[in-house]
Amino acid sequence: MYDKEIRDLKSKFEQIIDKLKEDFAGIRTGRASTGLVENIMVSYYGSTTPLKQMATLTVPDPAHIVIQPWDKNALGDIELAIANSETGLSPTNDGNVIRVNLPSMTEEHREELIRGISRKGEEARIALRSVRGEVWDRIKKMEKEGTVTEDDRYSAEKELNDVINDFNQKISQTVTEKEKDLRSI
Repeated sequence: MYDKEIRDLKSKFEQIIDKLKEDFAGIRTGRASTGLVENIMVSYYGSTTPLKQMATLTVPDPAHIVIQPWDKNALGDIELAIANSETGLSPTNDGNVIRVNLPSMTEEHREELIRGISRKGEEARIALRSVRGEVWDRIKKMEKEGTVTEDDRYSAEKELNDVINDFNQKISQTVTEKEKDLRSI
């Protein structure tokens, strides 16, 4: 009876974890990665498109990203989108490709990124608790309606707590891995 609620909860929790990992992919760790720029939205012919759908992204060495658009007319739009993004990267357009040079990170910038990672991890935990609260309210409503028993409610509560603990651990592990990655460079 409440099993469907728990399955839906796990699905939503997985989406929260996936979003967190996607956010972390866009955080620079000192090594070049296409994840830094692939989701930058480019305004092109009146519509916005993710950069990864407009160009080939390569990392020839740890300090550079090379962006080769499929349509050379998009070079200016891509350059502008990268320059205006929150990444702080400076693109260079040579008429054929765009090169992004990643300067070395300072210790101060590294610590600032670590604080941002912790903040994003806490936001993910808050999202988990919010979804859990909605499911818990539905289970209590089901008990009032008589579709689940009091024992089922207690079982559901235990299962909910186990699931949220598992996903909180996943978030902590993801945050710790990204922090370690930032500190190791």
